[in-house]
Amino acid sequence: MKSSLIILTRNEIEGVKALFNKIPFDKFDEFFDIDYCSTDGTKKFLEEKRIRVIPQIKKGRGEAFRQAAEVASGNILVFFSPDGNENPLDTIKLKEAVEQGYDMAIASRFLPGATYEESDFFIPYRNLANRVFAFLANLFFRGNLSDPINGFRAVKKDKFKEFKVDASGFAVEYQMSIRAMKLGQKIKEIPTQERKRIGGKSKCKSIPVGSDLLKILLKEILIGKNF
Repeated sequence: MKSSLIILTRNEIEGVKALFNKIPFDKFDEFFDIDYCSTDGTKKFLEEKRIRVIPQIKKGRGEAFRQAAEVASGNILVFFSPDGNENPLDTIKLKEAVEQGYDMAIASRFLPGATYEESDFFIPYRNLANRVFAFLANLFFRGNLSDPINGFRAVKKDKFKEFKVDASGFAVEYQMSIRAMKLGQKIKEIPTQERKRIGGKSKCKSIPVGSDLLKILLKEILIGKNF
């Protein structure tokens, strides 16, 4: 199957510069960047490296996912954010999991052998919240995922389109995971080592994102398979 590596950026010049040479472009059939209004040189840097940069039309991570799925020619979509948190080499593992027959593969920060960014925090608030949302998704939709929220993932393009996701922000990955459970799709998780962010500020704000996740959870409980 043909594979597409999709880089997602918004003002990530420091991370892009630090990680560019570690990204295994040669393992994918195509690669491109979806960029939302970067003003820090991210777009220029990637274009100088001969990476196709596609301006994101609407704001929101969900919009980036949907736009990428329309643009990509590959059957396998691998989403990667070059902010330092995600290990570029895990893009290969995610792709290979889908090639082996899984509909979606997720890099989990909570499987044995994995680590998460707040692992050295006395009270890792964000990750505790992630575990709660994972528990609730598994409870209501009969799943067995340790990290349904993580956006570092790969999915078959036709399966992604079956999700009909309409979340606009960071809740899109949670919605994808829930709808995959509803549809009985085969999901594989691989352990990943989440690292510290490289420069810049995280666009994922805990309270607004938590609110969006809760809204998505309640919505998906109410609508069942009617999407």
